[in-house]
Amino acid sequence: MTILCVRFQLPPMYEAALPGLLGLLEDFTPVVEALSPDGALADLRGAERYFGRSAVELASVIRVRALARHGVDCVIGAGPGPTLARVALRDARPGVTCVVPEDPDGIAEFLAERPVSALPGVGAATARTLGEYGLDTLGLVAAAPLSTLQRLIGAKAGRELREKASGVDRDRVVPNAVSRSLATERAFGIDELDPGRHRRALLSAAEEIGARLRAVEKICRTLTLTVRYADRSSTTRSRTLKEPTAHSAALTKVAYGMYEALGLQRARVRALTLRAEGLAPADQASHQLTFDPVDEKVRRIEEVADRARAKFGPRAVMPGALGRDCGSTAVSWPRAA
Repeated sequence: MTILCVRFQLPPMYEAALPGLLGLLEDFTPVVEALSPDGALADLRGAERYFGRSAVELASVIRVRALARHGVDCVIGAGPGPTLARVALRDARPGVTCVVPEDPDGIAEFLAERPVSALPGVGAATARTLGEYGLDTLGLVAAAPLSTLQRLIGAKAGRELREKASGVDRDRVVPNAVSRSLATERAFGIDELDPGRHRRALLSAAEEIGARLRAVEKICRTLTLTVRYADRSSTTRSRTLKEPTAHSAALTKVAYGMYEALGLQRARVRALTLRAEGLAPADQASHQLTFDPVDEKVRRIEEVADRARAKFGPRAVMPGALGRDCGSTAVSWPRAA
């Protein structure tokens, strides 16, 4: 086994710890790929040789370190490839790593009785289409004629699905992980029903994310919102930005858009988490120039506000809407259109 798929069992209001938890994996290998919302893939081929232990043994060490350092347990699947490791994760349990056999016969037996939806990337519509023709398990898909699958779901998709159902894993772990994400949480003292307070929490979180990105001279390409509810369930949404940015007003607008798209009706919200992903150096950013004087004014004031916060503390300058919540003096500035 050379690939681990790890899902951290984060308790409510703890998602901001994810970058640190993912950093545990980088102690073993630089080839780490973050998976939304709370997991990662790790290629341990080099680590197995360096530490003289198998990937399954290293998985036990990772689990113990996550518990010792962060108080967070994790479930882990292991396999000879990323797709197989992700399938194994479905059957993993805390303290027990689910392992896919390495030999072809063992892989085929492992996959045979699993539903088609167990494969990453197979959505409900594809699974439903295949199920209508009796192809509801991976074993049946692997045994089906390629022409049949291609006729049902398309030439490329049919070929890739048949390969994966047969245990052929061509995927690779693409490093993107720890240094490319920042997260912050806003937890409520009580389960909050007021959409106005939800929006102020999002504004505060987006302001913090923007300031942190600018402080390390980074931009983000994707913003992820996680809403945790009173019953401990959660909803996660991600949106790719039109242009990578660290501009707080742009991040706030995207965060508001994701929140409003959820259509929450009197939802009892326990916490909101924003995570900036796909970080890159700020000098690689491009900005579409506009003739809007408000946008340019906001950006200039943002630079001044950053300098003031660096000198006098994070609450020295903030949007007026947040000043009402914290009871401190705040400086308000115009919003971008």
